[in-house]
Amino acid sequence: MFNKKKNQNLEGKSAEGGSASGGEEKSEFAKIYEESIKKIDEGQVVKGKIIMITQKDVIVDIGYKSEGRISLEEFLDASTLKIGDEIEVYLESKEDESGTVVVSKRKADKTQGWDSIIARFNEGDTIQGKIVKSVKGGFMVDIGTEAFLPASQSAIRGAADAAGLIGKVSDFKILKINKQRKNIVVSRKDILLKEKEATKLLFLEELKKGEIRQGVVKNITDFGAFISIGPIDGLLHITDMSWGRINHPSEMVAVGDKIDIMILEIDKQSLKVSLGLKQTTPSPWKDAEAKYTVGSKVKGKVVNIVPYGAFVELEKGIEGLVHVSELSWTKRINHPSEVLAIGDVVEVVVLSIDAENEKISLGVKQTEQNPWLEAAAKYPIGTKVSGKVRNFTDFGAFIELDEGIEGLVHLSDISWTKKINHPSEVLKKAQKVDVVILDVDQQARKISLGLKQMTQDPWSEMSKKYAPGTPVEGQVTKITGFGIFVELEPELEGLIHISELSIEPSTKLEEKFKVGDKVKAKVIKVDDEQRKIALTTKDA
Repeated sequence: MFNKKKNQNLEGKSAEGGSASGGEEKSEFAKIYEESIKKIDEGQVVKGKIIMITQKDVIVDIGYKSEGRISLEEFLDASTLKIGDEIEVYLESKEDESGTVVVSKRKADKTQGWDSIIARFNEGDTIQGKIVKSVKGGFMVDIGTEAFLPASQSAIRGAADAAGLIGKVSDFKILKINKQRKNIVVSRKDILLKEKEATKLLFLEELKKGEIRQGVVKNITDFGAFISIGPIDGLLHITDMSWGRINHPSEMVAVGDKIDIMILEIDKQSLKVSLGLKQTTPSPWKDAEAKYTVGSKVKGKVVNIVPYGAFVELEKGIEGLVHVSELSWTKRINHPSEVLAIGDVVEVVVLSIDAENEKISLGVKQTEQNPWLEAAAKYPIGTKVSGKVRNFTDFGAFIELDEGIEGLVHLSDISWTKKINHPSEVLKKAQKVDVVILDVDQQARKISLGLKQMTQDPWSEMSKKYAPGTPVEGQVTKITGFGIFVELEPELEGLIHISELSIEPSTKLEEKFKVGDKVKAKVIKVDDEQRKIALTTKDA
């Protein structure tokens, strides 16, 4: 250590015993020396110049008798210091026991720091600082004055380890400045996030769509897996894991696996990347049109059933749809599950293929002969056949003629003379009946049947038998709002309109007549075209 006071004493001793001129020289030298020393007071901030840097300290000349010594720990970044630099220090004591000037860089910064920080920085600005100690709820940071760093703001996730942070110099974001209380709150987390985003963006600039990179499986969800590639995590969706069908991503990858994946999409705005695993291998659809020609028969496994059909896997990555209408030539299938189940191995025929859009249409019924191709020859018009009643509709009854071949008896073809409102009035399910083939439409796969045609049309005789004016007697079969129906003989009814009934206008038909009542009437009209007989009770 250099000590200007000691130098002065040595010079004084060498002058003792000298001539008068020597004494004059001494006083002149002392006078010049004293004038060269600054007049400074303890507690003052002064400027000094770095004259030496050791492994532990910085020696500063402040223009006083002795130099000051400052620990390197008081500097935010000691590596930037060099001899000749001017710094501001706080004078604690002009001399200690060893005659050294006691100065502090940290106290100088604190003394002038607050005003300087307030003058130069605002909330939201970035400032450099050094984390100096751990306190309750966080850390104290030296930014030229003390600032508080909450534990939650010390790292990107959670709180950083205190041992790894103390003494660390880094940038901080000023979150809040409270001028009244003279305290500042800073965040390291915001800076780290910003740096992380900058690193991600730089990395994304290097990525290219379609290139293959190696990644590590970081996390697995029901919809896919997150793959770590450098500083970013990309999503590998379940649909991009395999050309074939999988139920869960865990069937393909496990956490920690190193895999080669293809970059599918890059979104620089949201810093997101879409990845593909199956795309690293050739698509099975590449040669599908040559392998699965239209009309060819192939075998596959039923992998999914939906209301409109069943998906059949021909090989890993290639599935075709069997529409519900392509399951049977003859049966009415309402849902594919009536004839197929997941896991079934079935033979199908390729109906069409669109490799570009990855679609194949398949058929099950095409593996068998179409029975409708022989229907016209097997069921000539006018032929009498036997069948079983399978089902009813409001407009008729379906009769099964052969395995899978059904025909329809329309309501109008059930009876020559009786008005039928529903086929169940005459027929019962599973009942065996004889019918006549009226028409065969192979294209539409329809056969029209007739029940009444099994007997001779009696109407020509009826119209003669029930000429206008003929008195009749019958039984009430139905009561409606417009009149009553009367059965004249089996399968033959006549209508007595309400205007032709001998009753008061206010009388309700239900009160006057009951089904089964005997009624005497007279024929007033016979309609050969509509096959209707009109009756009246007036003058009967």
